[in-house]
Amino acid sequence: MINQDFLKALNKLSIKINKRTTSPLIGERESVYKGQGLVFADRRMYVVGDDTKAIDWKVFARTGQLHIKLYEAERNLTSHIIIDFSASMGFGKQISKTNYASMLGLGFAYMALRKNEKFVLSTFSDNLDVFRPKKGKKQLVSIVDYLNKKKPSGHSRLYYSLSNYKKLIKSRSLIVIISDFLYDTQEIRNAIYSLKNNELVLIQLLDASERDLNFKGDFHLKDSESGTKLRTFIGPLLKKIYSKNLQEHQSGIQKVADEVKAKFYRVFTDESIFDVFYKIASK
Repeated sequence: MINQDFLKALNKLSIKINKRTTSPLIGERESVYKGQGLVFADRRMYVVGDDTKAIDWKVFARTGQLHIKLYEAERNLTSHIIIDFSASMGFGKQISKTNYASMLGLGFAYMALRKNEKFVLSTFSDNLDVFRPKKGKKQLVSIVDYLNKKKPSGHSRLYYSLSNYKKLIKSRSLIVIISDFLYDTQEIRNAIYSLKNNELVLIQLLDASERDLNFKGDFHLKDSESGTKLRTFIGPLLKKIYSKNLQEHQSGIQKVADEVKAKFYRVFTDESIFDVFYKIASK
């Protein structure tokens, strides 16, 4: 449950962060970013999907390689916070992943509020629920009320949700996606690539028990989304295999993030939420 004490703590944290940094993630964003504007800034290699009108044909004539021109523009970025509310996110021994994700996402919304910038908070599972971009405290209060009432349910549809969300973005934006990211890596790649022309922050949130697998013995496991049941014995060998698979999966997500120049963070629910937010926002 998100209450006034949490919001007061966020206010103190935002003051601390603003004193420490002016990064494009949380600090002053009225500074320059590379996009469609008037002043030439830089070039980069052309990739499929780029606007062909931006190709620098003089460089092509000289090098035989396609590059596009990047320009400077001055504007505020709209912050888009997208939280996974599928059934698997309801898991948690001390605090559910959705409760933790909600507070973390609210932190990003609050920082945008402090800068008088527009922010959007959305959730997805089977369907995508979106708060339209607005400024001000009323928007924040509505979001808090929504998150306090929202319950995790349904199947996770990452690619479907993010590819549809792309249609709502009208200009280059900051997009923060909070999920356990327990999806096939190729689905994550397809979903993230649809948003690659924005500033992307990916936050994988797992319960501490999903990291450590501190269980031993015979268990009947049930998939919270599909309802599938499995009987298994958790011992040293299974823990070793599980740990290896988790590390490989996280490395796969990191690779996808690197491909689109996104920031990727691994977060666990036994970490202080304010320490985590400070770490992310101060970089």
